[in-house]
Amino acid sequence: TLSALNPRQRIGDSLSETLKIHGMTDNEKRREAVVEILKKVGLSEEHYFRFPHELSGGQVQRLGIAGALIIQPKLIVCDEPVSALDVSIQAQIINLLLDMQEEKQLTYVFITHDLMVVKYISTKIMVMYLGEVVEFAETEELFESTLHPYTKALLSAVPLPDVDAKQNRIVLEGEVTSPIAPPQCCRFCARCKYAQDKCRKEIPPLTEVKPGHMVKCHFVKEINKM
Repeated sequence: TLSALNPRQRIGDSLSETLKIHGMTDNEKRREAVVEILKKVGLSEEHYFRFPHELSGGQVQRLGIAGALIIQPKLIVCDEPVSALDVSIQAQIINLLLDMQEEKQLTYVFITHDLMVVKYISTKIMVMYLGEVVEFAETEELFESTLHPYTKALLSAVPLPDVDAKQNRIVLEGEVTSPIAPPQCCRFCARCKYAQDKCRKEIPPLTEVKPGHMVKCHFVKEINKM
């Protein structure tokens, strides 16, 4: 984001400084590496001399990717990388991430609330509620066989492209459990229509319900009638 950049420093100098910190002392080599990574993410050599305020939102996101890639990592944590962008720009950034992943054999930890973005970019999905994992599976498996009540509610809120299609929206009721001092029980039980006494007294284990499909729910089998 723009706040991560020094407003008084040119783009090229910011990226070059990263390389210097990581041990590249040759000025010319640093400049060549910066120009190369700018081109990789769809920017140009001209952007080397620009200041952060001269970039658009999409260019700032591309620059963020460049900053992460320039030290040649094997894993990148992407925290809401497209949440503030227009849909068309989102698509460009996501496709850029996928291209860079294939070219450089990267692993992404992609954090977002947008389930359709997750479905498009991820191979495995971990759904969390108040800091705890409630469901984990490969992407196709999770969307085709959703098991946890919270995940079901999330997916029911995803807009459908067909305006005439009927959507069974699951509206969660009840109060959100305090994340500061959560009780020693299921954190979702206060909003779960399937909750029973056991849910209010015991923390459910994260259990492998199906091969590679983990769920944190005492009554997941009964709810889904497996």
